[in-house]
Amino acid sequence: MARADSAGAAPDTTDAPDATAQVLARAAVNAMEAVGGYAAGVYLRSPTSGLLLMAVFTGLPLQLFRPWWRMQVNRPYPIAEAYRSGRAVHLPDAESAMSRFPQLMAGLPFPFGSLYEPVTAGTERFGVLVALREATPGIPVGTADRERLRRTAEQLAADLAALAAAGARTLWEGDPVGVPAPPPEAGAEGARRAADRLAQAVLSLDREGRIGYVNTAAEELLGLDGPQLRGRLLWEALPWLGQPAYEDHFRAGFMSGEPVHFPARRGRHAPGQWLSVDLYPAADGVTLTLGTSAKPAYAPQSRARPDPVAAVDSGMDAEVDAYADLDVSADEASSLYRPVALAIALTEAVTARQVSAVVTEELLPAFGGRQLAIYLLDERHLYLAWETGFPQGFLNRFDGVSLDVRLPGVETLTTGRPMFFESMQHLAAAYPGIPLDADVGARAFLPLIASGRPVGSCILGFDSPRGFSPEERTVLTALAGLIAQALARARRYDSEVELARGLQSALLPHRLPVREHVDTVGRYLPGTQGMEVGGDWYDVVETGTGLLALVIGDVQGHGVAAAATMGQLRSAVRAFALSGSTPEQVVSGTNQLLIDLDPGQFASCCYMLLDPASGSVTAARAGHPQPLLRHPDGRTEVLDLAGGVVLGIDPEASYPVTELRLTTGSVLALYTDGLVEKPGLDIDIGVERLRTALEAARPSPLTETADRLISEAGNSADRPDDIALLLASRTGGDP
Repeated sequence: MARADSAGAAPDTTDAPDATAQVLARAAVNAMEAVGGYAAGVYLRSPTSGLLLMAVFTGLPLQLFRPWWRMQVNRPYPIAEAYRSGRAVHLPDAESAMSRFPQLMAGLPFPFGSLYEPVTAGTERFGVLVALREATPGIPVGTADRERLRRTAEQLAADLAALAAAGARTLWEGDPVGVPAPPPEAGAEGARRAADRLAQAVLSLDREGRIGYVNTAAEELLGLDGPQLRGRLLWEALPWLGQPAYEDHFRAGFMSGEPVHFPARRGRHAPGQWLSVDLYPAADGVTLTLGTSAKPAYAPQSRARPDPVAAVDSGMDAEVDAYADLDVSADEASSLYRPVALAIALTEAVTARQVSAVVTEELLPAFGGRQLAIYLLDERHLYLAWETGFPQGFLNRFDGVSLDVRLPGVETLTTGRPMFFESMQHLAAAYPGIPLDADVGARAFLPLIASGRPVGSCILGFDSPRGFSPEERTVLTALAGLIAQALARARRYDSEVELARGLQSALLPHRLPVREHVDTVGRYLPGTQGMEVGGDWYDVVETGTGLLALVIGDVQGHGVAAAATMGQLRSAVRAFALSGSTPEQVVSGTNQLLIDLDPGQFASCCYMLLDPASGSVTAARAGHPQPLLRHPDGRTEVLDLAGGVVLGIDPEASYPVTELRLTTGSVLALYTDGLVEKPGLDIDIGVERLRTALEAARPSPLTETADRLISEAGNSADRPDDIALLLASRTGGDP
């Protein structure tokens, strides 16, 4: 692969296109130096549409960041946003990253700063330049750093444009190229001898994770000579440290700059032996110490890890190693992947109740919790929206509390900071007099904030006292951001559903006119998927000429827009009918109105004008399913009405009229396609089933006939479309 020298010069490339790799390596090193960072890299477009690939990276071990080698441009990550928007993204610390990109922090729950600069030349988008550095909590990225990184990206874009003009490929394929950081200065021999006298095992690592120095104690503990270790990647020399359960610890050490301590189990060379691992990072490398340790009584199972399915869904090319060498059960190993499963499941939750159920199923098992409560904010009060595991009725006393009350569930939201209590005694000491549901346990209070707006608060309960590691606290805070986003989206959805249902309820007729010689019955069923509100409608209108207009229509789509368009069309049809217009004039006029409104939707419609006394009918149809006619002897046919295209498409469309006659005892059935259409089946099959059902039904009372025709669909839990049905029966008049 391509390599750069210590001065940041272009690398001597072997396995990558020389010129492109040299340009990218130089840009990565320059970007790292420009912002005082410890790592940098470049993502480029790939031959696969919508996929960015990490092309070069310097300053961090590539192995630890394999899940981020690939990035789909539609994912909610800063790299993708910088590429999509063409604007830089600057994240000075973990708090700013969690508020904007909780998905990023769920996978990298460490305090670090990051800058993302799009690499563009004119209208050409090549990729994104990334720089990582130590966090600066509360201090925004300075103007000078922003300007230096922008100039570096501009130079890279100009170089790539020149390469492209010369015929070089600027699309990246394959794995990223590692660019070594400058090697540390050699230490004094006296310092080496001093380290060799230590009883503790000591190894030094460079910023790529390669072993430099190994003291005598480390050689003895590991059973390996220095030449077998020096110059090799740590995880190649000691593969038992390369297990997924330890990768987050190493990422934390390399990225946060803070010491990291964790227990690790040796592999097959010393089965069952546990070692304490300590990482002491600095700008030029990491000092690693090892010591013998007892098996830990408690090892947090909170690492956010991409599982095989999640990796495909998120565009990550993650390799998930086996846990064969770890003292971890299958259930414990699977819990490592629960946070990512939660993030994926939240994207599929639609309502607030579904979001809460997902949190219960995924978040609690991931952290060993037993209790969960979610409060939502409304008019400066918190209302209980979901609870599980608490004693019945215990949380009722906190329902509707004001934001002025001093309670941990309130203060976590008003301050925006999560609160962790490792025991119930700690909670009671912090809030004297607060009612407790248990004497033993631990509690976490998480603020639910989406895009800077408060949504509510989440309470996690544990049956036993427990600590919360820094990684666990960061992951839980990031996941709270995901939950808040999902709840905010669900509340908008719920509001839209309520509005759409109100529209539809107001616009559908509450009762149909009663006329001599004719009975009419209407039925409506919303769909069971998505919004559950659509644009189907029916109506019966008494015209000024004594005739009765029978109308059924179907606006494309669902939701508020479909319901609003339906209301406009229903009003238009009524207005045309009351003015004495012919069926052709009614349908043509409604078609022109929909085109003039231009809502981006189309609609089907069937309009029939019935003379109750004589039974004569004139009908016009616009792309709507053919009505059914049941004769007095029970014979039922599918009518063949002439028609035109659906409404809202062609301003010149014509709608011919068909004439027919209803004899006494006949039943006319008008319906929308939701009643006869099922996924995977031809609509003609559904029409035939409806025809058979109408033929087998008793002609009266008409309400029973309507209920029978719609009952099968009404009992289905999987109904993708809404349904409207209008029946008209001739009960008397001229023979």
